[in-house]
Amino acid sequence: MSTAAPAEFHPYERSFAADPYPVYARLRDESPIFHSAELGMTLFARYADIRRLLFDGRLGRTMDHLASPEELARKRREQNWDELPNYSRYVRVNLLEQEGADHARLRRLVAAALSPKLIGNLRGRIQAQVEELLSGVVAKQRMDFLEDLAVPLPVSVIAALLGWPADERHRLRPWSARIVRLYEKDHSAEDRTRAETAASQFAAALDKLAETRRADPRDDLISAMVSIHDQGDRITRDELIATCMLLLNAGHEATVNAAGNGLLALLRHPAQMARLQQDPSLLATAIEEMLRFDAPLQLFHRYVLEDLEHGGVAFSKGDTVGFLYGSGNRDPRAFERADEFDISRQASRHLAFGAGAHFCLGAPLARLELEILFGTLLKRLPDIRLEGEEPEYRTGLVFRGLKALRVRW
Repeated sequence: MSTAAPAEFHPYERSFAADPYPVYARLRDESPIFHSAELGMTLFARYADIRRLLFDGRLGRTMDHLASPEELARKRREQNWDELPNYSRYVRVNLLEQEGADHARLRRLVAAALSPKLIGNLRGRIQAQVEELLSGVVAKQRMDFLEDLAVPLPVSVIAALLGWPADERHRLRPWSARIVRLYEKDHSAEDRTRAETAASQFAAALDKLAETRRADPRDDLISAMVSIHDQGDRITRDELIATCMLLLNAGHEATVNAAGNGLLALLRHPAQMARLQQDPSLLATAIEEMLRFDAPLQLFHRYVLEDLEHGGVAFSKGDTVGFLYGSGNRDPRAFERADEFDISRQASRHLAFGAGAHFCLGAPLARLELEILFGTLLKRLPDIRLEGEEPEYRTGLVFRGLKALRVRW
């Protein structure tokens, strides 16, 4: 059990969702390492601690690789894996939730399949999709940026990456939303049922598509993964499904939130938006600053694999620790004027994509999507501005994103 002292922290309140950064500032100053009984973990609020521990091999996303088959079976019974058999089979054991030899093998194979060439080939498709979506709303002179642009874009991109049939792509977004809902501690029994159904349906559809691609390979990720599987079972059928499901969930949820949070930051800082419109060469650094300033992923947890001490706090094997990425990204010890939004800042050391062994494999694709999206948006809609009431953030600690973002021009 961690010896960290508790601190006042209520991450599921609406006031926290509206603006968590004053709370993070207090925690960094008063309780940089603290225990949350509500979350059942010890949390880290400072950038240096988070960054250092992300590279510490004594922490991992799971302890399963250290357990005997009997211990693993007992643990899964205690955690009621049978209640959600498909969710457990594909989500609880995906690449992000593995360590050791299996993680290294899978990460190497997925990185090879998710090649720079495959991602680069999507540039034209992403550009065309952004242009098409904008053309559908430009005459209306207003839109919900999330619903009309930020949500459909990554679904379309991930579908193209996977090679998903066009007439089935409308199912991907609901599947993803229902599965990732279980990442938040405040999910309901109904959420669990929906997530299980979504995982089951996605797996069945992917099985069918994999068989199609086996007979007729294309230049897409599923074809590449099927080829890896058929080369000698280096990637299993379950691993293939789990990996594609992870790419859908992470690629959709994170990119939507990054786009919405990023545009809101620009709209709230008109001088920075004007600067970017006048100098498009700042686009790459502007994207990194958006990701730092209001990160789409705010919490990432790990397990303590062996007894250790950090920052004067003792941890026991089996403890859960959480890294508050949103807090680390606003730490003035790491970023000068950390609460200011500056599109020329060299902010590539931010934590939005994590770091270490679990650094996001989809980061290059996310950056490409965001650069094309914002480059095109600001060029075609130079007078874009907020409309109506102040945008509202969804409650939650893992993902940070808006309910809607209504704009006009």
